[in-house]
Amino acid sequence: MAIATDRAVLAALFSKAGFVAPEDEPDDLIAHAAGDADLLGAIVDRRLTGEPLAWITGHVQFCEVDIRVDPGVYVPRGQSQALARRAVALLGEGGTAIDLCTGTGAIAKVLSTAHPRARAVASDVDPRAIACARSNGVEAFEGDLFAPLPWVLQGCTDVVVAVVPYVPTPALALLQRDTLAFESPLPYDGGPDGTGILRRVLRESPRFLRSGGVVLLELGGDQAELLQDDLVRLGYGEVSTLIDDEGDVRGIEAARGGGGPT
Repeated sequence: MAIATDRAVLAALFSKAGFVAPEDEPDDLIAHAAGDADLLGAIVDRRLTGEPLAWITGHVQFCEVDIRVDPGVYVPRGQSQALARRAVALLGEGGTAIDLCTGTGAIAKVLSTAHPRARAVASDVDPRAIACARSNGVEAFEGDLFAPLPWVLQGCTDVVVAVVPYVPTPALALLQRDTLAFESPLPYDGGPDGTGILRRVLRESPRFLRSGGVVLLELGGDQAELLQDDLVRLGYGEVSTLIDDEGDVRGIEAARGGGGPT
């Protein structure tokens, strides 16, 4: 496939196909093919069907850390890097963090890379995700949110960070056209208003957080406002929102007992 050997032509091809960042993809595919024109043609064809780029190349860069991505496992998004970096800033050396709905284990891996003496554990309901996270060196447990985690983490965790499913069910159809053609709705579907699992994390986190420990949640739309009553009722303090470069609310940070990690 001669057309697939030229970076500019590839970028134009992906742009015509409606890809979000067509100019960013050719280099990864060309590098993965390692000079094999037939292989490059084949993987370009796969990408044009909408198969996630990271499933094809087998990895993704996340907060400057190389993360293995197995086929079928949720691919960490660039928008989640701000949440991961905030978790890194909050987690002290020798601290403890929990990464819920970990997927590839990307956030836990970033935490352990930045703080080698800290303990970062993770959970996910998808056995493929757990296998992938473990291949990334993450201490990962299969099960629903906190349920499979070691009891010794209760009351002494510094940071709970979570990118849970938070897309409202009616909005799933608005996702990028190829998203659910390959990926399961499991990592996306957050229920009628997208807050069902977010609320569960807020309810269950205090059992694991130390006094002053922090929960970090990725969310979108008006969900930060929808969660305000839960935050007050559950006794969280120092609540703040995480804003992206376009001024949109992308997450919330809240401390158990009104303090913050030291």
